[in-house]
Amino acid sequence: MINWRFKPQHQHQLFRCIQSNHFHGDVRNKSKQKPRPHKPTRNQLKPPIPFLDNLKQCKNSDEFLSIFRDFHELGYKHDYPSYASLIYKLARARMFEEIEPVLDFLQSHDIKCGEAMFIGLIRHYGKVQMVDKAVEIFRQMGKSFNCVRTTQSFNTILNVLVDNGRISEATGLFTEGRKMRFRLNSVSYNIMIKMWLGNGNWEKARKVFDEMLEREVEPTVVTYNSQIGFLCKRGDVDEAKRLFEDMRTKGTRGNEVTYALLMEGFCASGRFNEAKKLMFDMEYHGCKVHLVNYGVLMTDLVNRGLIDEAKGLLVEMKKRRIKPDVVMYNILIGYLCKQGCVSEGYKLLVGMQVKGCEPNAATYRMVVDGFCKVEDFAGGLKVLNAMLHSNHYPRIETFRALCVGLLRNGMIDEVCFVLEEMKKRKASLDSGSWEILAKEYCKDDAARLDDVI
Repeated sequence: MINWRFKPQHQHQLFRCIQSNHFHGDVRNKSKQKPRPHKPTRNQLKPPIPFLDNLKQCKNSDEFLSIFRDFHELGYKHDYPSYASLIYKLARARMFEEIEPVLDFLQSHDIKCGEAMFIGLIRHYGKVQMVDKAVEIFRQMGKSFNCVRTTQSFNTILNVLVDNGRISEATGLFTEGRKMRFRLNSVSYNIMIKMWLGNGNWEKARKVFDEMLEREVEPTVVTYNSQIGFLCKRGDVDEAKRLFEDMRTKGTRGNEVTYALLMEGFCASGRFNEAKKLMFDMEYHGCKVHLVNYGVLMTDLVNRGLIDEAKGLLVEMKKRRIKPDVVMYNILIGYLCKQGCVSEGYKLLVGMQVKGCEPNAATYRMVVDGFCKVEDFAGGLKVLNAMLHSNHYPRIETFRALCVGLLRNGMIDEVCFVLEEMKKRKASLDSGSWEILAKEYCKDDAARLDDVI
């Protein structure tokens, strides 16, 4: 017999509460509450600008300026956002000559410009090796244009000089920076350290680092990563580890890239177990393990032919609830295809799709090329078909190898299918490939060869 410790009226209240939960506590019977609408952002509250909308939707670069003129003729008054958007679109399309009159207008009418527009333009000039033009724009920003320069634009032009191998000019600008009243920050120093390390000059890189510390500019994880990576590539893994320990002592936490660089160094030195231990120590030091860290271990195991151990890493990742990405699968698939185990590589391709990881162009290309290498052209055609449906395309060499292989096996209809698919995608074989196909087709009838060619 149950001994109730509640008073009768409390028992009644408890019974009613239980009944209420029984009948109304079911999730299926709960009335669905409508989610509260998100508060619109400031940009969403702004009325749309017709010119910017039209320019954004335009895909034909030849029409950018005509849209600009059309709106002007309709009485639309262009302002800075219009000019900045037009310059951005023209720069992306590499239409630098058309940018000049727009810049002249901004300059002659003294229109106040944002620094971001010039930073974007300088970067685009740097990408196409128009370094002198990038420097000219930077110099004019504070003089000819109504725009305030900051350390951000200084760092941008400094990086353009470094990326284009202008070492003496970058060094001069860096030295001149303080005279120009720019407050050099960690990014400025990181760019210079990157430059010297890229040229293999460890002593000068360390000199910049020492100056950074003397001027009380706090190093970032990028500062240390560039040096650790250089030392590991040079084979000085123990020195890199000492720098890593020094970094932690000074209060800078390493990120997944820091650990990946050290792990690569250990693996390159034949110290796989130390690399693996370092990865498992990451979380203890407050850094979450990422795919890049498993990728280092996977690459080393595959390079040494330890494919079963490499597959075991996938199982280990699953236990730790880390989902492998396409790069991880590509490491395994690439090795299997090179070793002639294409069927196994194909199974892995199907398996990754089942697990929700979509193959990329490299995945398909490795498997198609692998099937062609082992002369399983029917298997290669099957993967090619899936590849085309995924909007990925093989190399011309792959098309040629597949067509020749199918032709040699008498699969004329399949060859025609491949050529038709190429035609749909406006791809074509070169003259050398057509000649090989013609020779294969007319192998037994040399008289027909000239007609086919």
